[in-house]
Amino acid sequence: MTKQARAIVVAAMMLGMFLAALDTTIVGTAMPSIVGKLGGITLYSWVFSAYLLTSTTTVPIYGKLADLYGRKPLYIFGSLLFLAGSVACGSAQTMEQLIIFRAIQGLGAGAVVPLVLTIIGDIFTLEERARVQGLFSGVWGLSSIVGPALGGLIVDHFSWHWVFFINLPFGLLSILLVIIALKENVERKKHHLDYIGTLTLTGSIVALLFALLQGGTTWAWNSPPSLGLFAASIVLLVLFLYTELKAAEPILPLSLFNSRIISLSSVGGLILGVVMFGVTTYVPLFVQGVQGGSATSAGITLGPMLLAWPIASTVSGKLIIRYGYRFTSLLGTVLTGIGVVMMLFYTKETSLAFIVASMVLTGAGLGFASVVYTLAVQNSVPWNLRGVATASTQFVRTIGGTVGVAVMGTILNAQMAALFAPIFTRFASVAQRLPHDIAPANVLLTPDLRATLPGAFLNQLEGALSQALVWVYVLVVVLSVAAVITVFFLPGGRAEKYTYKAEEGEGVNEELISEPLAHLG
Repeated sequence: MTKQARAIVVAAMMLGMFLAALDTTIVGTAMPSIVGKLGGITLYSWVFSAYLLTSTTTVPIYGKLADLYGRKPLYIFGSLLFLAGSVACGSAQTMEQLIIFRAIQGLGAGAVVPLVLTIIGDIFTLEERARVQGLFSGVWGLSSIVGPALGGLIVDHFSWHWVFFINLPFGLLSILLVIIALKENVERKKHHLDYIGTLTLTGSIVALLFALLQGGTTWAWNSPPSLGLFAASIVLLVLFLYTELKAAEPILPLSLFNSRIISLSSVGGLILGVVMFGVTTYVPLFVQGVQGGSATSAGITLGPMLLAWPIASTVSGKLIIRYGYRFTSLLGTVLTGIGVVMMLFYTKETSLAFIVASMVLTGAGLGFASVVYTLAVQNSVPWNLRGVATASTQFVRTIGGTVGVAVMGTILNAQMAALFAPIFTRFASVAQRLPHDIAPANVLLTPDLRATLPGAFLNQLEGALSQALVWVYVLVVVLSVAAVITVFFLPGGRAEKYTYKAEEGEGVNEELISEPLAHLG
């Protein structure tokens, strides 16, 4: 690949990364206002979970297909599907429609980030990759800073529909550049796609999410629907694992996890996925629902975290080359832990400076740690497994976010149900004057309605929501401690010691992975 072509590909991948980050953060900060317009606070977490569900289950599929047929066609297909879903989301008229269209959007999003990282892994060496990953994290951070503020401004001054339509120019330009510059030489041969593995994995995650999101709200935890869904999830997971052991070309080769580096990077990524999605989903809800901020101020609150992330990521690449995986990831997880512990002390009176400090520490920690896990995995496998290996780390990270947001939504709904009911009983006369089509928590997310409420009633509702959110933060803190503990099991020493090395001219295939990965464990 010529320098000019590589530069164009890098520009296209930056736009793809920008697209993914912009969508995530714009939606996160705009959602409280969208809920205020469309209603359906009990479906709040489903807007995120539907997107995460489809984008999660398709990640290993795209990764495998990219190894078989090349990165280029899969990236183009995924990007086009993502853009089609974005247009549909922007046209949604109800919360139920938005959830369905977010699921379609996620079907395309499953290709974007993992294939961006895979393509970068293909065209750069380890040393170059360490620097470039920081650059790409910088793009993620920059777009993530623009996203919350832009999302808030769009919602406050225009229409929330445009938070989805804004994806179109970036996505189309990225696709055009990839078509022009990315050339691949992929060996064409007959393949056996793992349809059973794909279906059982998808079914297991869908059953688990339904059980988590509907349990305790639509039906009781010990009811037949909940127990049946949990049982179905476990059975399908067992069938998936059995299928992967027998499949000629498994969608997710379990032999990858023979490597201690890959297995620990997956665990660490999963935990950080919960932390990342938990913070970006529920801190804006705190700012708007408890402190009475606007969508713009909610977006700006995440800015310090998303600014610290790319700065730390840029430094992280240099630290990895010099000090190795363990030191860099330990630094990241400790900083993240301190940041999320500070969230436990959020109240209505919490100062902006305190919130900013916690977001800076959290963002810096995520920046240091996330680069470690991506580079460590890519560094330990050959080309024809790099797609599925990179996708596997993104898969488990998004699984962490998907299940984590679902669990947090369940906790929040249960707490709000318990805490809000007595308040509405005490202020029965005020509650009777509220619009019947607005759920209790939606009162806090509708600025015009908030302004009409008596001060005592409003203060008690804000205090109840703040108390309910504390239990969400407790889960994030516990997982952050687990992330620190996991780091100590990563191998020490310089990263170059753990680079996959094949004999010159050796044709590498999946059967070869067990031996090189075994010595890394």
